[in-house]
Amino acid sequence: MESLAVVLLAVFAGGYLVLAGADIGVGMLLPWLGRDQRERRVVIASFAPFFLGNEVWLVASAGLVAGAFPGLEHRLLADLYPVAAALLVGWVVRDMGLWLRGRVDASGWRTVCDGAVVAGSWALGLAWASLLGSVLGGGGLNAGSVLGLPLVVLFAWHGAGFARLRLSGDLAVRAERGRGRYGVSALVLVVALAAAGLRLPWSEVVALGGGLSLTVVGAVVLLPLLAASQALVWRTFWGRVDSPSYL
Repeated sequence: MESLAVVLLAVFAGGYLVLAGADIGVGMLLPWLGRDQRERRVVIASFAPFFLGNEVWLVASAGLVAGAFPGLEHRLLADLYPVAAALLVGWVVRDMGLWLRGRVDASGWRTVCDGAVVAGSWALGLAWASLLGSVLGGGGLNAGSVLGLPLVVLFAWHGAGFARLRLSGDLAVRAERGRGRYGVSALVLVVALAAAGLRLPWSEVVALGGGLSLTVVGAVVLLPLLAASQALVWRTFWGRVDSPSYL
């Protein structure tokens, strides 16, 4: 049961990094891809239908950690509290910028919201890179700050690959200059996650009693439902974007 829980966590966490990592990367590159407010709105439209569904994979991962590996949750929060705080703040700021951008028809307001999207995306990218780097380095913020730097670039590269597939015209040309390849960067993210997972002492942090079994059963039921809904969203909205969306 423990091994199955580890595999499920890898699937949920990998799904989040691959899917949400793309919209994080696009947000990081927003000032470069979009030269004016309309262009930036089109760039945001490239991931607008997907970002909320992508975040569900993170919520599922957090629930699986809390239920199946409570010791891991404690270690991550205790050892990497600044990283966890930065991640949470970046998540809130980025999503706030996305949701509020179109609520007021004023240039200054949209500029502030665009700044929130960019700042929040960079905070998320740096936080995830630092977390993965810290685990790969054996724990501690100092190791993570160094080993995580290439992973920050990876998020931006992943976003460029996604934007290259979704945008059209001049925006697609700019995305192409980033040399991003969505499939390749997705694979590298999965490999980085797997390498970090191999460093964790799973047997020391696993839940005792029926909590592990109950959590695993719930995750097994949730996974196909989440995958099916994600596939439906991608099938419905996939294609090149050339006009703004609701955000």
